[in-house]
Amino acid sequence: MPLRPLMFGEILDGSFQTIRRNPKAMLGAGLLAQALGAVAAGVLTAAGATSEASIGAWLQTQSNSELAGFGLAVAGAIAVFSVLTVFISAVLQGAMVVPVARSILNRRTGFRQMWLLARGRAWALVRMAAIAAAAGLLAMALFAGIAILLVGTAGVLSFAILFPLGLAFLAAFMWVAVKLTVAPAAIIIEELGALDGIRRSWSITRGNWWRIFGIILVVSLLVGVIARIVLIPVSVLSGLFTGVVAPHDAAGQAAAIGVVVAVASALVSALAGAVGFAFQTSVMALLYMDLRMRKDGLDIALLRLLETGADDGGVPGRGVPVYGAGSAGPAAGWPPPSGAPPMRG
Repeated sequence: MPLRPLMFGEILDGSFQTIRRNPKAMLGAGLLAQALGAVAAGVLTAAGATSEASIGAWLQTQSNSELAGFGLAVAGAIAVFSVLTVFISAVLQGAMVVPVARSILNRRTGFRQMWLLARGRAWALVRMAAIAAAAGLLAMALFAGIAILLVGTAGVLSFAILFPLGLAFLAAFMWVAVKLTVAPAAIIIEELGALDGIRRSWSITRGNWWRIFGIILVVSLLVGVIARIVLIPVSVLSGLFTGVVAPHDAAGQAAAIGVVVAVASALVSALAGAVGFAFQTSVMALLYMDLRMRKDGLDIALLRLLETGADDGGVPGRGVPVYGAGSAGPAAGWPPPSGAPPMRG
């Protein structure tokens, strides 16, 4: 990749090249991030396909209080599963920044090396994910409270207020999400804490919101369309398999086919999700590096590292000074004079 502020096409190409040159690190981490959800979805689908009638009969024998308790248990399990998935994804997303940063200098990174370079920031990534999740839940609870209050006082007329309020809530959520996009990369590369990483992402994205939003939107649409296309053969083959093997829809054959289709769909979804997760994470990391090049002169520091021709086994960008608002900028202190120690941000 060119060591200068990156264009949109260069960010996309760099993301593909990073995955291609570091498949063990990028796709391995992506599979781990998707594995929990894929296994759960496959097990639930297979269980539903094989015991739908028995589950329905069991539910009919339960009282209202027992059904309420069962519903609360299921909701609690889903909540715990969702939180665990968020934390695992946050840690892996941060770890995958390492091979992206190293690939800028044409350095390959294995899965073990990626984790060794990132594991010291794992708890900071978990705390960042916890802060973001807590803030999101608090905002949702606030909106739900306002909605209940309006419905109770204004009745039907409250929907005239709730609709624009909901749009404003969605816009605010998207704005904050874009502002925090590069927080995992900042935590990994600059070795920051959770709150410092959030503040750093907030400041470095200033003046670039629309550009980052456009890139994220295009990449999300691209990944979604490709995932749908990949799943089409599974759906077509499952239909053909059902028509050939179980044309009379026998109960045992239908259950077996349901299990096979569920497992195949889970595997394909996990693979497609891993590639999509790796690609989106690569884009996020390259956006961070691009912003550092634009604001901190990171490209100059990377050029000097590239000229040495040596791989110290570290993460490019660590130790490069950060210039805050009101500073003289990269030209004032970077690169340092020959023989002088580098400036500390």
